[in-house]
Amino acid sequence: MPDLLLELFSEEIPARMQRRAGEDLKSLLTNALVEAGLTYEGAKSFSTPRRLALHIAGLPAASSPTREEKKGPRVGSPDQAIQGFLRGAGLASLDEATIQSDPKKGDFYIAVIEKPGRPTAEIIAEVMPGIIRTFPWPKSMRWGSGSLRWVRPLKSIIATFGPETEEPDIIDFEVDGIRAGNITRGHRFHGNEDFTVRRFDDYMPKLEKHKVILDADRRKDVILHDARNQAMALGLELVEDEGLLEEVSGLVEWPVVLTGTFEEEFLTIPDECIRLTIRANQKCFVLRNPATGRLANRFVLTSNLIAADGGTTIIAGNEKVIRARLSDARFFWETDLKTKLEDNLAKLDGIVFHEKLGSQGERVKRLEALAADLAPSVGADADLARRAARLAKADLVTGMVGEFPELQGLMGRYYATHQGEHASVATAIEDHYRPQGPSDRVPSDPVAIAVALADKLDLLAGFWAIDEKPTGSKDPFALRRAALGVIRIILDNGLRLKLGALIEGIIAARVGAGAAAALRDDLLSFFADRLKVHLKEEGARHDLIDAVFGLGGQDDLLMVVRRVEALGRFLATEDGVNLLAGYKRAMNILKAEEKKDGAAVSGRPQADHFREPAEIALASAIDTARAGVAEALKGENFEAAMEALAALRGPVDAFFADILVNADDAALRLNRLRLLAEIRDTAGLVADFSRVAG
Repeated sequence: MPDLLLELFSEEIPARMQRRAGEDLKSLLTNALVEAGLTYEGAKSFSTPRRLALHIAGLPAASSPTREEKKGPRVGSPDQAIQGFLRGAGLASLDEATIQSDPKKGDFYIAVIEKPGRPTAEIIAEVMPGIIRTFPWPKSMRWGSGSLRWVRPLKSIIATFGPETEEPDIIDFEVDGIRAGNITRGHRFHGNEDFTVRRFDDYMPKLEKHKVILDADRRKDVILHDARNQAMALGLELVEDEGLLEEVSGLVEWPVVLTGTFEEEFLTIPDECIRLTIRANQKCFVLRNPATGRLANRFVLTSNLIAADGGTTIIAGNEKVIRARLSDARFFWETDLKTKLEDNLAKLDGIVFHEKLGSQGERVKRLEALAADLAPSVGADADLARRAARLAKADLVTGMVGEFPELQGLMGRYYATHQGEHASVATAIEDHYRPQGPSDRVPSDPVAIAVALADKLDLLAGFWAIDEKPTGSKDPFALRRAALGVIRIILDNGLRLKLGALIEGIIAARVGAGAAAALRDDLLSFFADRLKVHLKEEGARHDLIDAVFGLGGQDDLLMVVRRVEALGRFLATEDGVNLLAGYKRAMNILKAEEKKDGAAVSGRPQADHFREPAEIALASAIDTARAGVAEALKGENFEAAMEALAALRGPVDAFFADILVNADDAALRLNRLRLLAEIRDTAGLVADFSRVAG
């Protein structure tokens, strides 16, 4: 079957946009083809700094003809309905419609719409100009005198289509004066002359002859392999960086890996500062000495040029820039060390955290008090927690963090260590921002835990107090991440915290005690939603989380999770499955009766109303189970609570097998309904089983 080759050749496309643009091109065109009735065997997009390419294999030569029957109004309908039907179906008159009879609904008009198949090349030529003109670049503009908006000036278009056994056709279309053809260019410096291509099979090899590696993943492999080899030859290790590798592979069409050097004196700067300076300014990798674990004074760069001098001039140019940048970093480092972190605190008063939440200085005071309050609950020293919270934001006004904001916290740890602060205080300054994402580690030092929780809880409670909550996909203050961070810190460290009281206290300080309770409940509900997301990723069922939260007042997240886990194990057993079925049956009967009577069934069943052995046995089993569940829950032994509940399975099964609940005798019926309500209430000590699926 015929294949399609498409290339959009332009000036350099920003690296960060290339992959997405390739995928957008593929989805836009394949969606348009499918909508036109065309199928295909496979499609793959490619991108380099100067081109987007697309190969679609196994396209038919033409779309298939279609036949559609469109049902219209009844015969004899008002003229307005008839005319609307004719317009919608594209008919000139009712003479072009047929009549279909329905024994129940009468006679209807039917329009039979037949569309002939169209050549695939014609369809592509029709849709491509629109795709190019409306292409979803994050940023685009008009270039020169044309009207086309493109990320960089578009130079040429390749569009060829045909089977392997024949010379492919050029799909004829034009965009802003650029007509599709079969001519492209290679590398800007090593193959920048025109050459023709026929189809994808000769397109890639010809590009390589003209020093272009089309596949971005292959360029990444070349860079990584060569960088590792050059590091190994020096007795060093490459500090791998997937994000940087992705970026540099989008800066070159023919990668050439070279190694440079900087002065050893710069190694007095923290490794992270060196790495970030070199990465941010020169897009270079750094190398590590495996013997010391510290960085070496070498770096790896990726060039887009096969230099006549073997890269000597390119290396020297990069070394010059890196030397200047590292000199700046050393200046920041040495200057920052001259000022104690505590002496920076006054500057925080002039930094607005949020217009409704005050300055960073005011926030630090809140964190000091909250971290000290939390310390006993997490096993931390209150004085150390207060000290760490006091210094946690002090590095925000340092020169190094001003230059590289992503180093906040880390630089604070370095400065605190250099100035003789307690090791736990220094650790907390860095770790109180963690975890910043699902793959980030969780603080484990008790002082760091106290400050990290204080930081996130103050953030959440503060924004809830001013009604700046996440909406839909918008979360400008990363409150979802903060809530998930609290959850992970609590669960990973096995902490017992009553979140409700903590949150209410923080909010009450801003809005008063009267309004704090409602905001507390709303924020706890937000935590419940985040916990569902977290546990679902861990494999837990969301309905079980709902069942536990349905009990109300569940703000000890560790106990919630343990109860959910125990409930999940119980419901995976035969007893659990059958008891849940019996519970659902009981609830359906109760719901129907309560709806009919307009009131909930209440009151204890009367022993003198029991008539059958099965109801007597169930009443006794419920009393035993209730006592067992209550005792187990008092000791937070959720497994034992489930075992006590499981004892109801047999009596419940026997009750429904032998007993008619809706007896004619009203007193007897009410007594049996009360037994069912007892099942509900006893199970409700463990979880809200009505929220469990199944």
